[in-house]
Amino acid sequence: MFLLPIFRPSREAIRGSTIHTPLVKAVRLSKHMGIDLYLKLENLQHTNAFKARGALNKLLTLNEEQRKNGVIACSAGNHAQGVAYHATRLGIPSTIVMPIGTPFNKIQRTEDFGAKVVLYGKTFDEGVGETMRLAEENNYTFIHPFADDAVIAGQGTLGMEMMEDMPDLDVIVVPIGGGGMIAGVATAVKAMKPEVQVIGAQAELYDAVIAHQQGRSGGPAGGATLAEGIAVKSPSEENMEIIDKLVDRVDSASEQQIEKAVFDFLSNEKLVAEGAAGAGLAVIQKNLSFYKGKKVGLVLCGGNIDSRLLSTLILRGLVHDGRICRLRFEIDDTPGQLSAISGLIGKAGANVIEVIHQRMMQSVSLKQAELDIVIEARDFMHVEDIVKTIRDAGISVQVMSEV
Repeated sequence: MFLLPIFRPSREAIRGSTIHTPLVKAVRLSKHMGIDLYLKLENLQHTNAFKARGALNKLLTLNEEQRKNGVIACSAGNHAQGVAYHATRLGIPSTIVMPIGTPFNKIQRTEDFGAKVVLYGKTFDEGVGETMRLAEENNYTFIHPFADDAVIAGQGTLGMEMMEDMPDLDVIVVPIGGGGMIAGVATAVKAMKPEVQVIGAQAELYDAVIAHQQGRSGGPAGGATLAEGIAVKSPSEENMEIIDKLVDRVDSASEQQIEKAVFDFLSNEKLVAEGAAGAGLAVIQKNLSFYKGKKVGLVLCGGNIDSRLLSTLILRGLVHDGRICRLRFEIDDTPGQLSAISGLIGKAGANVIEVIHQRMMQSVSLKQAELDIVIEARDFMHVEDIVKTIRDAGISVQVMSEV
């Protein structure tokens, strides 16, 4: 198991080339949840994620021959960009193996940082096999995303920063994928303040650590998850050993809870967070009674979420909050109906976003039409007021459950 002395050289080694990210009070979230919450903003790193720490620390251990030959990594996300960015900065050639079907924007960002991207296989496991073949064929050094002492020590430096910036933290919540970050953070903070509780956060679909601790056969279910950065079915054995010894508990969150947490980061704190970071907030929101009366630190591990996915998430969040709503009307197909309804909506203080007026593809009578209007409101109570105003005017309206 790691001891603090191994972290101090790592901290000094990467200090000038990584950002000592701020630890800030989440004012609105703290107020809404009734706890004292602070966020470690790793989304402000050069590559917008904590992975740059471990990647750099590993790269700095290479000898001249290894630097000349170059490095290789297998990743479709933050590790890829961390390796690419720092390898290019240090003059080290880098190759990144990504699964076929990786979103173009991730490929482009990795190439923009100077790496050569190779697309292979459909899964991480398939990619690892090709990565190791290329490493042997070209004498590349393989940079593992989480099963490497130098990588783990590099990730752990963020835990040191948290304790230096706020020594009176009671709890630190860390998302878990392959286990490298929580292994490093737990080792560092427990060495500095043993009574700090370290809590792991996983997506329910990839709750590999919980499955291991429960002795559950078959492991995690897997599948499509918003928290793709922690979608790992098998953390390394070394990391599991550290987790078992130093991590106080591990909780998981559903996809719906993670989605809500990412929206809460954005709407309450104006912070863009990826799904892995959302899992950390989600397990706090799921277990609020545990965090009452404690000073809680949460690692916002990254902000690399696809912009199209984020736009959909925002709209869904607004729907769930009642700020966007769809109203359905069956109206007489006569002039002035749409104008009258729009006037009532405006009078009630809402804004019309979209109008769908159907005459042909519907089941209402021939002399009627089906009208859907998407409105922007303040909240659910405002929607109720709008609906009452419309019904009081003698118009039938139905509130739909989704946009």
